[in-house]
Order: sequence, then C-alpha cells, then structure tokens
Amino acid sequence: MADVIKNTTFDELKAGDSAAIERICSMQDLYLFAHVSGNTNPVVMPSGSAPDDRKATAPFMWAGSLISAVLGNLLPGPGTLYRSQDLRFVTGVHVGDKVSVSVRCVEKRECPIAVFETRIAKTDGTVVAVGSAVVEVPTERITVAARELPTLILDKGDHFTPLIERAKSLGPMATAVVCPDDKNSLGGAVLAAREGLIEPILIGSQAAILKAAEASGLDISSYKLIDSPSHRDAAARAVELVRRGEAASVMKGNLHTDDLLAQVVKKDGGLRAGRRISHVFVMDVPTLDHLLFISDAAINIAPDLITKVDITQNAIDLAIACGIDKPRVGVLSAVETVNPNIPSTLDAAALSKMADRGQIKGGIVDGPLAMDNAMDVAAARTKGITSVVAGHADVLIVPNLESGNMLAKELTFVARAEAAGLVVGAAAPVMLTSRADNDRARLVSAALAQLYEHRRRTGRAVPVAGENVKVAAE
Repeated sequence: MADVIKNTTFDELKAGDSAAIERICSMQDLYLFAHVSGNTNPVVMPSGSAPDDRKATAPFMWAGSLISAVLGNLLPGPGTLYRSQDLRFVTGVHVGDKVSVSVRCVEKRECPIAVFETRIAKTDGTVVAVGSAVVEVPTERITVAARELPTLILDKGDHFTPLIERAKSLGPMATAVVCPDDKNSLGGAVLAAREGLIEPILIGSQAAILKAAEASGLDISSYKLIDSPSHRDAAARAVELVRRGEAASVMKGNLHTDDLLAQVVKKDGGLRAGRRISHVFVMDVPTLDHLLFISDAAINIAPDLITKVDITQNAIDLAIACGIDKPRVGVLSAVETVNPNIPSTLDAAALSKMADRGQIKGGIVDGPLAMDNAMDVAAARTKGITSVVAGHADVLIVPNLESGNMLAKELTFVARAEAAGLVVGAAAPVMLTSRADNDRARLVSAALAQLYEHRRRTGRAVPVAGENVKVAAE
C-alpha cells in the first residue's frame, strides 16, 4: 500500500480517466457484510462445511459496495461524495472468486459533478455488474496518509474443516476409546465415527457407557464394546489393542490423563517409540490465516534441552502431516536475545543451531523469540530481527508447561480460538482431549490423529485437494 493517497481534483479530471482494484471474495467478507447489513439470508452465508462454503453467493450489494472503494480511494479519491449509483447485476460472486472493479469517467457536468461508468467482472471476463455513478468530485487537493484498517476478530475462521475433509479421505481408523462414559466423550467418539474418521472400540464400564448412551440418545449398538471395570484396566486394554494391531490410535474419554498416560509410557507393554512423547495444541486463531501449533502445554512440565528436541521434532512432524511443507518454528522465551540468566534463551539458541545441523529435521527453527516478534512482522522489524521465522511462526515451542498452558488458554478464551490436540511421539497417536472439551474438539483431534498416523506410516502428508502428494523431508 502507498504511504499516502491523493485525489484527482475536478479541474484535473478528464473524460476517459479510469482506475480499478482487484478483490478475492472470502468467507470473512460474507460474515462482515452480514453483520453490517443485518442480512443473514442462508443463500449468502457460508455453511461451515469447506466444499459448501465455495457455493455461497455473496450479496450483490457486497460486490456493488466495492465500487465505492475505487471512487473513494483512487479516482477521484479522497473527498469524493456519491450522488447516485445504478447497477445491473448479471451474475453472482462466490467465495474464492477474484473480481476486478473498475470506474471510468464518461462525463463532466457543472462543477463539481461527474459521471463514471462502473463495471465489476471476474478475472475470466465474466461480467458481474455494470452501471454508472454520479459523484461530487473534490475541487481541492486532498492528501491523506494511507492506513491499515483495525483487525477484526470473527467468531468463525475455519481452518479445521479442511483438515477434517482431508482426513475423511483416508477412511475410518480403528480407535480404542477409553472410558467414554459421559456425554462429551461418548458424543465425540460417535460424531467422529459418523464423520468417517474412526471405527470406535469402546472400552470401560459397560453399564456406565450404556447409561451415557441412553441419556444422550446415542445408538452405539454397532460399535464393539469391551467391559473393563477400572480406568487403569481400560487404559491397559486400549494400549494392548494397539500393540496387537487391532487399533491404530487411542482416544481419551472420561478418565484422568495420568491414568491413560501411565499405560502409554510404561517401559514394558506401553507404546514407547524411542522418542519422548509430547502434546501439541493445534489452534484455529481468528486473527491468523494459518493454523498455529503450540507445544508442550500438557505433558512435559519443565523439559530440559534433550526433551525439547523431541518436543520440537514431534510438533514439526504433526505440522507437516497437516499440510505445512516446511514449518517455521519459533522457540519462545521472554526476550529475543540470548541471556545466560534466562535458561530458556540458551535452550532456544541450541535448538536453532541443532536444526541448522540436521539434528532436528523438516522445519526451520529459530530462537530465542519473544511472543510479539514470533507472530508479528512489525514487531520483529522494530527490534531489528532478521529471520524467516520471526513474524511468520507456524509452530511455537514454549519454555515449560505452565507458559504453554496459559498461552493456549489465553488464545481460546480471549482471542476466541478453537483448539484441538494430540499426543505424538508414541507408537500410535493419542487423542488427549480435556474431559470438558466439546464434540467439535474431539472431532478435529480425530482428524489430526488420522493425518499424523498416515504420515507416520507412509512418510507422506495427505495432499490438499488439487495438489500433488507432499513428501516430508526426512
């Protein structure tokens, strides 16, 4: 964007002068226009399902409003006032369509009135709308500083649905669901099964599970149910199913995390795979145009450097499985300079160098970075940080569990982010959702497990629609 915007005065304006902008219609445009106009007609609102969202037709007046951006910003520019606008709409604009919006002066009337031909067309030449605008053209030079509009946080910014759709293409994965004896845990498992992500094997107190199903109105008659009297026994049975190849993943139900992980990490008969297990939060943050991965905020309380190597590698592997070819990893601390009095800065610098030398593979790792310069380009530039990660981090490695847990919950409850999570680094993915998580979080966690397990087995990420299969760096 230019540093300043200046207008064309009435005396300067000539018949034939023209200007244009291009714009891609997004889901956010439709949500924002609905808020401003109050028009919530379902025909012009995204459905929340990725394939269907592209079918949503933008309100014609959304397209028409783009003309004012050309007149007010470019030609004649600042100071321009509408007198009238007529438009004939020819075809609709859908989410993802790129349109060109142009104006051309066709007549100058008595000062300060001018008439402009207005036209909206898709990039393939398809006409969306044509018409004319009558405006008051400014008679004096006006120069204003260009500025970015304030960021708006929307309740909906959906990066999870595409993940779910990609995971569905793999078919259901046999999943040992441990103690799904309450509404949330059983409902999440059933939803994931209905969506084609998992084939649940329900393990726990048969009486409690059947009671939860009846109370929730869920039909679980088609699912295998293994009666197990205690939480410890149920977790052990789930791990044994994975070891025997009868299940490919584990989903936590209504039991304490320690009861499940104790069976996962035990030396004999557990699911250890030569690497320290860790938890990765995957966040859909409304202000970001990409997913954000945060680790470790749930398992390793105060990890040392060697543990952080595994935490970082695990997070990179999950990010690649989710479709990021070369994840940019920011290792966080309180400051962005190495300070011997802050041990996390030393660990961050070491992790960065270890990645440079190939001891951590598949991502670009840099640190130490503070949260501001890891996520914001302007903050990084202000502090003179030159880095391909600074301001563009996909993955954040936190100093310890406390800071990571606070960060994830701040994003959830203050920035209105959606969260899902997965335990990685074991011989099978473990869906470690909170007992308070809703069905949506469990559904996305099942999708993460599918994508992660597919890459763990094949070395490849599931391709995004229309792309070739991505082979992760090993």
